[in-house]
Amino acid sequence: MKRTLIIVLLLVTGVSKGADMKVGIASRPITPPLPFWMSGYAVRNAPSTEVLHDIWAKAMVIEKNEKNRVVIVTTDLLGLSPEISEGIAQRVEKKHGVDRSQLLLNSSHTHCGPAVWPSLSMIFDFSPEDQRKAVNYNLKLIEDIVDIIDSAFAKLTPMQLWSGHGSTDFAMNRRQPTDHGIINGINPKGPVDHDVPVLIAKTPDGKIRAILFGYACHNTTLGGNSINISGDYAGFAQIELQKAYPEATALFFIGCAGDQNPQPRGTVDLAMQHGKSLTDAVQKVLLSNNLKPIYPPIRTAYQKVSLGFQSFNIDSCRSDILSSDIFKQRRAKLMLEAYNKNWDISEYTYPLQVVRFNRDLTILAMGDEVVVDYSLKMKKKYRNENLFVAGYCNQVMCYIPSKRVLEEGGYEAETSMIYYGLPGPFKNEIEDRITIAVSKLMKEVGVKTSKNNK
Repeated sequence: MKRTLIIVLLLVTGVSKGADMKVGIASRPITPPLPFWMSGYAVRNAPSTEVLHDIWAKAMVIEKNEKNRVVIVTTDLLGLSPEISEGIAQRVEKKHGVDRSQLLLNSSHTHCGPAVWPSLSMIFDFSPEDQRKAVNYNLKLIEDIVDIIDSAFAKLTPMQLWSGHGSTDFAMNRRQPTDHGIINGINPKGPVDHDVPVLIAKTPDGKIRAILFGYACHNTTLGGNSINISGDYAGFAQIELQKAYPEATALFFIGCAGDQNPQPRGTVDLAMQHGKSLTDAVQKVLLSNNLKPIYPPIRTAYQKVSLGFQSFNIDSCRSDILSSDIFKQRRAKLMLEAYNKNWDISEYTYPLQVVRFNRDLTILAMGDEVVVDYSLKMKKKYRNENLFVAGYCNQVMCYIPSKRVLEEGGYEAETSMIYYGLPGPFKNEIEDRITIAVSKLMKEVGVKTSKNNK
């Protein structure tokens, strides 16, 4: 009897400890005014004129106190630029005292969202009016995201956090080996990460108010022929979860999906099907008995790492600017202008971030289009952590290949740099530099490398 009372007291104390945290949630549609150019595919030759469903920016503030807090923002966009991310960070720091390490921005990487200039700027040939619209959208996006963060702070309420993991299997590696090298196709034997991490916020009386969930898969069910604004499969999953839990806000964050595509793909019905598969995986987690409580303190760390490009080839640029490939022409023009103006194009500045809740949950937030190798590597290296690995965080301006992908070549390692307007490819040391930086950040928040998995 005495032992039972002690266990009950410990459980009650634990829940109370978790409920000491406050959570605020807010959201706003960020659907652009139409007509508006969509991003993600170079084959599109006209702006979008229709909306399949609205796209959203959503914010969740989790706070114990000013030193123990994090602001998580998710957006149904291809990606944010450093200009936008830093613009948001500066305003939120000024308004709320939020340190840069305490602000995590993630984009779902939908290929049916608006162009967020200058990401993938090589695929566009904007008229003056198109350029004006793109810049105005960027400026409004900063205002909208700052506003929802303000609203989330204003709505801070005591809540308990819980986390769990599910699984779904519609993602497939797209790096298909052929006699002529790696192509973007289907590779059933390639590495994948089917994990569906889930973080929920509940009121003291048990009502779910926020569902943060992720998956490592490109938001490309709808191909380049699609002209309707939408969040693709992730947009449909958020819609379905909010139908099932009307009092909750569903927030999607994408994992290391750089070389992962949904299969099958190509239609709205398939996007809805994949969204339903992801929704079902999340609901299984919510209905299970395996959810674990998440407690403070909240520790955060942030760092920018310099990643070097391979030697710049001016002769190649001279050749490309005379080629019939308009995208190579545009990239070559940009590179030659940079070269002639003595701008340094030898390195790329890459953001990394870690958020850790006590010893209960760690979020590794990696910038840009990260291939799945990084997620699998970090989960092995930190196998004792309840680890969420997210890509597309804080900025999306290029792909981040692993050493293996660089050696194999192909789109993620080489060709994509044309459309992103970067000299590329990266030096082979990229994976080692990122791994060292992640280790440093993990130590800052108290994470230790798992034994036998260094």
